[in-house]
Amino acid sequence: MSPIAWKPEFSVGDPAVDHEHRELVDLVNIAAGAILDGRPGADVDRSLGDLFQAISAHFAQEENQMRRAHYDQLTPHKTDHERLLDSLRDIMDGVGIGRTDTADRLTKVLEAWFTDHFKTHDSRLHHRLGPHGH
Repeated sequence: MSPIAWKPEFSVGDPAVDHEHRELVDLVNIAAGAILDGRPGADVDRSLGDLFQAISAHFAQEENQMRRAHYDQLTPHKTDHERLLDSLRDIMDGVGIGRTDTADRLTKVLEAWFTDHFKTHDSRLHHRLGPHGH
């Protein structure tokens, strides 16, 4: 399993949002590392919980921005957020089964989602809102 590296295509062109997204990527890597290092279950649960909480908070903030701006793509954007949270819940449910598989799945699923979501939904949103939309 290789950690998720920040890629230029993750950038949405808003430094504050990019910073938050970098923090989410870091949390994915911390959680995957805890799983792979064979850390105690409580540590793994805590790191996955931190990741889930950070992603949920980021999504809630973004969805509030979209509502305030009467953003026309709110529904598909929010649906894509829910899709990731569902995937993350599934991964969290399967943590005890196979550590390498779980860590691998965590990084692969989230990296694929970040690549697609940041590039499409988030760049469209932040282009529409402008640099002071958050």
